Amino acid sequence: MPLTFDMPFDELLTYQGSTPRPDDFDEYWARGLTELADLPADVEITPAEFQTPFARCSHLWFTGTGGARVHAKLLAPVTPTGPAVLQFHGYTGDSGDWVDKLSYVAAGYTVAALDVRGQAGPSTQENAVAGWSMATYLLRGIDDRPDNMLYRHLFLDTARLARIVLDLDDVDPARVGATGYSQGGGLTIACAALEPRIKLAAPVYPFLSDYRRAWELDLEKAPYDEITAYFRSRDPMHLREQELFTRMGYVDVQHLAPRIQAKTVMTVSLNDRVCPPSTQFAAYNKLTCDKSYRLYPDFAHERLPGTDDAIYALLSTL
Repeated sequence: MPLTFDMPFDELLTYQGSTPRPDDFDEYWARGLTELADLPADVEITPAEFQTPFARCSHLWFTGTGGARVHAKLLAPVTPTGPAVLQFHGYTGDSGDWVDKLSYVAAGYTVAALDVRGQAGPSTQENAVAGWSMATYLLRGIDDRPDNMLYRHLFLDTARLARIVLDLDDVDPARVGATGYSQGGGLTIACAALEPRIKLAAPVYPFLSDYRRAWELDLEKAPYDEITAYFRSRDPMHLREQELFTRMGYVDVQHLAPRIQAKTVMTVSLNDRVCPPSTQFAAYNKLTCDKSYRLYPDFAHERLPGTDDAIYALLSTL
């Protein structure tokens, strides 16, 4: 195995991350899940303009924590067979076109693709935050109370979407999987951690893991330049650096990974300078479920040949 730019491969296999885990991490997420359960979902499903003879395409809306109305594309087969797939998109993106989900629907799968609030899709972002919010998304809410950090809301959105899909009449709750690239990979981990009924998880080079390590490597400006911008404006001498990264630890998926019960297959690219391999393995090494990884030694944060086919084949076992 070739050396990575990050650390030797054998060290990747044992690396445990550097972003602190807050002492009250478990209580934090227990409180979040209780808040979600107490909040009416107000689900609304309406037909989409795009339709096919074998798929019912709909807009799904629900209310998330903080009052946001969150959107997902929902595609249901005319002849359902029970399984379902949750899809999560990359940073600043959206749920994509209807047509790229039809291969699953043609096989009898229900598909739900989330539009992350505040990014390119139609979901709204209602949660106002105190303190730092200039030119940032990753750190939105960092100076507010921890329960109002944006990624806490986003992680809970994934759990709410999963619960809505699990409760659909044509979905077998024992046959639901989740997948996504980059931010979508991180949200896949969060979803499977917060909704233990997920059976299969297929994250691809997941973002949202081990923020401190990624920031210290200083390999790509975005999105970790948001952290640098915060220090320059709010803590130029880094007197609160440990405090900042401990707070980010609440929404670091490496700390959620041990909760996952789903079979998990993670795809990792060793030349990834956006989500460095050490940050990906920080999450992988904390998984205690049935797990394996797919490795692309010479690839970066880019298209990984054969990955979509491999995930389709994996999810076809649901």
